[in-house]
Amino acid sequence: MYAALDIAKYVVTKCKRDGKPISNLQLQKILYYIQRDYLRSGSIAFQDSIEAWRFGPVVPKVYYYFCGAGSMPLIPLVEFEGNTISAYDKMRIDGIVEEKRKLSAWSMVSETHREGGAWDITYQNGKGYRRVIDINLIRMVG
Repeated sequence: MYAALDIAKYVVTKCKRDGKPISNLQLQKILYYIQRDYLRSGSIAFQDSIEAWRFGPVVPKVYYYFCGAGSMPLIPLVEFEGNTISAYDKMRIDGIVEEKRKLSAWSMVSETHREGGAWDITYQNGKGYRRVIDINLIRMVG
């Protein structure tokens, strides 16, 4: 298990190196997909909670770390080598990143907002704003 911020820094650095930088909004959704993938295979990618915010699932600590960029692509000043992430996990994360970054931020928002999904069940048309999305719910209905 890793810190969500370490995975996020790895993802942002990878996207920059690949010439396909992503926004904070896209990063938040990618972290959600990573956690969902790990949960479905019986493990946890990171311990940090994912909350139901207006534009979908958000890891607050990561959001605030990168929020200075606004909606612009995230370009790290210092590249993160991800030495704490195993080679196997990097491959696994890379697959998710490469698949999902093809989508626009708003396509990812629509995907994570789908009716009956974990965000939708938690957010409840705003009544559940900033509530933690239960990891069992993420695993079961994504």
